[in-house]
Amino acid sequence: MTGDSVSDRPGATGSGTEAETATNAPAESGGDPLLTVEDVSQSFGDVEVLDGLSFDVERGSVVCVVGSNGSGKTTALRVVAGLLAPDGGEVRIASDSERPVGYLPQTPAFHPQFTVAETLTFYGRLAGTGVDVDAKLSTVGLQSVPDRRAGALSGGMTRLLGIAQATIGDPPLLVLDEPSSGLDPAMVEHISSVIGRIADDGSAVLLATHNIGAVYQMADRVLVLDDGHVVAAGSPDDLIDETGTETLDAALADLIERSGAGGAVSVASGGDEA
Repeated sequence: MTGDSVSDRPGATGSGTEAETATNAPAESGGDPLLTVEDVSQSFGDVEVLDGLSFDVERGSVVCVVGSNGSGKTTALRVVAGLLAPDGGEVRIASDSERPVGYLPQTPAFHPQFTVAETLTFYGRLAGTGVDVDAKLSTVGLQSVPDRRAGALSGGMTRLLGIAQATIGDPPLLVLDEPSSGLDPAMVEHISSVIGRIADDGSAVLLATHNIGAVYQMADRVLVLDDGHVVAAGSPDDLIDETGTETLDAALADLIERSGAGGAVSVASGGDEA
């Protein structure tokens, strides 16, 4: 399973000027964003998980949501995917597609006796659409194992099958929860390449991850969540430059610490303010 490096994608190395004032600001746009999340709140009992969450996602971009455990990443993705109705605020997807969102949960599970090809065919029937199984498997690099049972796949291959399943019906937005968590570096690089190619084909990808190396490799834009809202946003290199650090890990740690201390967190931009 090989793929072109995502670092060749325009903006994937953070060389652009996409950076925003940190507190829940949308990205500047050359057109209407595909996804708009506006002032979303979500609580479970007395626990407030999302608090005025706002951001945009552009078509053809990879946006990575990062933050410490409990910052609201998975809840935010589930709200965007339509699996949770927010207590307040609004999620808008500018598409008339019959399947506007494809979703990959953090731990995908498939019928263990189905083959890889049968799995995609099954989900196509559930979605009410035909599936070009060969094309889907080629996209994610599983074209050599269509007859392998899902229960015999490695963890990385299971994630790849999940990404292929999420693209059924060609949704304009993919929402992926920890697509490379716990995988070896070679598989992380491959999954990052797959995600980059999907975005190059015009889909938007919103994903949550703790793998900061993968974030630097594939993200056009990073959203830093803390206490249920965006405390910083920008390209990886913009975040590094703003904090005066040498790595993205250090930059994110600095931004979250500043937010927790009540300091102002912003990322300067050479472009127009959103």
